[in-house]
Amino acid sequence: MMPSSILNLTHVQYTQLDPATWCATAQVSERSSLNLKRLWDELLWSSANNISQVDFQKLYELNWHYCLSPVSLSTREMAQHQRHLQRKGVRLLLQQLLDELKLRDTLDESNFPYRLSSSKYYVCFSHTGNKNHDTNQNTVQTINKSLNSKVTVVISRHRPIGVDIETNHVAWHVAQRFYSEHEMAALQALSPLQRKIIAKLLWQIKESFIKIHQYKLAQGLGIDYSYLIADLVYAIREPSSLMVIVDIKSDYRIAVLSAQQTIVIF
Repeated sequence: MMPSSILNLTHVQYTQLDPATWCATAQVSERSSLNLKRLWDELLWSSANNISQVDFQKLYELNWHYCLSPVSLSTREMAQHQRHLQRKGVRLLLQQLLDELKLRDTLDESNFPYRLSSSKYYVCFSHTGNKNHDTNQNTVQTINKSLNSKVTVVISRHRPIGVDIETNHVAWHVAQRFYSEHEMAALQALSPLQRKIIAKLLWQIKESFIKIHQYKLAQGLGIDYSYLIADLVYAIREPSSLMVIVDIKSDYRIAVLSAQQTIVIF
């Protein structure tokens, strides 16, 4: 059983992409909560025989530190716990974005794509996490480090949007499995560093369009976006925190937020 925890958002950044589209990114971390009332009650109980000698002011001013025993979980349990915390993290960030924009609204999750209940803004989430490639669901792991993920949320008044935040590069054998022949040819013509960066950006674009159009995963990953590669190469050469590319085959725009490792299709 996992200890109760408190989520904390740091490095929060807000980006306005157009007059009706906003993106927020943040680092989300988890820390275990401590029941101070219970600790205090136990302290009083243990001091009951000599309570007159307890200096309560000094106790109050102490900088309390505590240690929780490591928790052993299977790979499946660990993944479920992480998904639960990431789900909470993106919704916490959404609320902070709404507060920043002074929008009083709530998330309607009854249908997909998600929308805000009153204003009807479209909403899309993405998050990263500590990837675990062990396929043995029965492996027991010890949790002695807190969750540390990046999360992002986008809202737009216009239409469904897509977003993907990713810190890991795409393995070459994975690209060979899912990318089109034209994409692979264009990637192979790039320098090794450019190839690594563009392969990841392509993956993020594919993931974002999957969220917009509700493609099946294999279908969405197999769509050819090789026509975007030249613009993506130009985007990574420019020292800009935000670069917007026009998708010539649709009426969508692609925002590359390099510092936040985020792609937004809006």
